[in-house]
Amino acid sequence: METLKWWQQAVFYQIYPRSFADGNGDGVGDFAGMIAKLDYLRELGIDAIWLSPHYPSPFLDCGYDISDYTAVAPEYGTLGDFRAFLQAAHARGIRVVIDVVLNHSSDQHPWFAESRASRSSPKRDWYIWHDGKDGGPPNNWASIFGGSAWEYDALTGQYYYHAFLKEQPDLNWRNPELRRAMWDAVRFWLDLGVDGLRLDAIATIFEHPNLPDHRLPKAPDQIMNANLLDQADYWQLLAFQLKQPGLHELMRELRALVDSYPGERVLVGEDEDVAFHGADDELHLVFNFPLLRAARLTPAHIRANQAARLGALPRGAWPCNTLGNHDAPRMWSRYGDGTHDDALARLHLALMLTLKGTPFLYYGEEIGMPDLRLAELGQLRDTSALSMYRLLTERQGVPHAQAQAEVLAMTRDSCRSPMQWSGEPNAGFSPAGVQTWLPINANYASGVNVAAQAEDAGSLLRFYQRLLRLRRAVPALVAGDYQALQPFSDAYLAFLRHDAATGQRCLVALNFSDEPQAVGSELGERQARLLFSSHARDEQQLALDALALAPFEIVIAEIG
Repeated sequence: METLKWWQQAVFYQIYPRSFADGNGDGVGDFAGMIAKLDYLRELGIDAIWLSPHYPSPFLDCGYDISDYTAVAPEYGTLGDFRAFLQAAHARGIRVVIDVVLNHSSDQHPWFAESRASRSSPKRDWYIWHDGKDGGPPNNWASIFGGSAWEYDALTGQYYYHAFLKEQPDLNWRNPELRRAMWDAVRFWLDLGVDGLRLDAIATIFEHPNLPDHRLPKAPDQIMNANLLDQADYWQLLAFQLKQPGLHELMRELRALVDSYPGERVLVGEDEDVAFHGADDELHLVFNFPLLRAARLTPAHIRANQAARLGALPRGAWPCNTLGNHDAPRMWSRYGDGTHDDALARLHLALMLTLKGTPFLYYGEEIGMPDLRLAELGQLRDTSALSMYRLLTERQGVPHAQAQAEVLAMTRDSCRSPMQWSGEPNAGFSPAGVQTWLPINANYASGVNVAAQAEDAGSLLRFYQRLLRLRRAVPALVAGDYQALQPFSDAYLAFLRHDAATGQRCLVALNFSDEPQAVGSELGERQARLLFSSHARDEQQLALDALALAPFEIVIAEIG
C-alpha cells in the first residue's frame, strides 16, 4: 500500500499573523511573536502551520490586498524574520504553508500603478480594462463584497474589474507576461523552503471574456455581500465570474511548477469543488466547506456530508475537513448552544480528528475563544463590512443604528481578535497599556487563556493536547477508511476507521445529545479496547453490543 504523504498525515493550524503573538509590543502580531510561540505549537501537537498573508498590504482586505508578492509586511518584520520563523518551525518538525492570492493585487501594487498610467502602458493588459456601455459600466456584474464589480478610472476613461473591493483589481491571467511574473513570485517562496501554498479565491481567477450580463434580478447596489446570499442566488449572480475556462489548465501548470521542487510541496485550494483535484495533476487538497456550512452540526448532517463528499472524490484524492477559519464565525460561537458550549467544542474537535482526511484547525479554538462582539462602527477593521455599511446607508437609506447592527453581526473581525495567552493585561498578547489592533475579548480574564488552561488538567487546551497525541499514535485514525454505522440515529454518530496497512479497526462514537444513549451495534458481540473517553470509565474492554454513552461523550476504541 502506498505510504501517505506528510500532508495526508498532518494536522494543520491556521495562524492569522496580525493576531497571534506581538513580539515587539506595538499591538500587532509579528514573526518575532510567532517564533516565540513555536514551542507552544509543538507541545499542542500540530504538524503544520497555514500562515495567512504576511505580505506588504494597505490592509483594506485584511492582508489579502497585496502590494508586493515577494516581501514581508513591515509590521510583521523583515524577510530575515520570515526565514528565521521558517527555519525555527522546521527545526521543531513543523511545516509551513503560506497564503498566495492569485486573483488580484492591491491597487497600490506598482504593477497596477503602471497599468493605470495610460492605455498604452506595457502593463495595461496585466489587469482587466474595458470601455463602459451606455454611459455606465461594461455590464451589470456585482462585486462579491457588494456594489458594482467595475470601477471607473478618470485618467484613462476606462473601467477596471474587481471581483472583491475596488482596491483589489483583478489580474489578467490571460496575459503571458503577468503569468510569468506571478510564477516567479511563487518560485521565490518555494526557493526559500516553504512547504506549500494555500491558494485564495481560486474560482475567481478567470471571468467570461464576452462580459455577458448576469441574470439575477438584482442590481449591483442591491448586493450587500454575495456571501450572504443563498447558494442558488450566489451562483446565478456570479455565473460568468467564477470557474471559467482556463482555470483547470492554470492549476495543472501550477502543480507542475510545485512538483518540480523536492519535499512533497502541497497545494491547498480555497474551494470545495473536488474537480480541482484533476487527475491527480491539480490541487492536493480542497476544503470540505459543506460540512462547515451547517447552522448546527448533527449526526444526520455529518453522515450525509461524508457519504456525498467521500463518494465524490476522484480516485486517489484525499479529503480535507475544517470547522473554522479567518472568514467564518468561531467554532465555539457558531456551533455552541449557550449551555453546553464546552462539551460541544470537545465533541467537534473529536469529529475533526477522527473523520477521514486532513484536519485544519484555527488559532484560539484550543482555548475556546468565541467570536469578538464589537460595540461600534469605529472598532471595525474589516473593509468589506464598512463597504456594506455604506451601501446600506447611502444606497438603500437604512438608518445608521440598523446598518451598524447588521455589519457588526457579520463582520469577519469577530473571528480575528488577538490570541489570549494569559490573564495579564491585554491577555499577554501585547504589553499593558498598548492598544491592540483589534480589541481583546474580555473573557481572557476569566480563564479563556493559554496560561490558565495549561495548569488545569480538565481544560479544553489539555483536551486538545491529549486528542492530538492520540490521533498521531493510532494509525486507523490517520489512514483508515471510513464506514458509517447506525445511519438512523440523530442523537449520536458512530463510524469505523479501518487501516488496511496495519489491520487496525477503530470505533468512534460521538454523543451529540445531552442525554445518555445506548449505541446499537452492527458489529455483533465483540469486544473493543478503550483508547479514549471524554468521561471517566472503569472498564478498559467495551462490549459493543451493550455500549452506553454519557451525554456528549466521546468514545474511541480499538476493535479486537
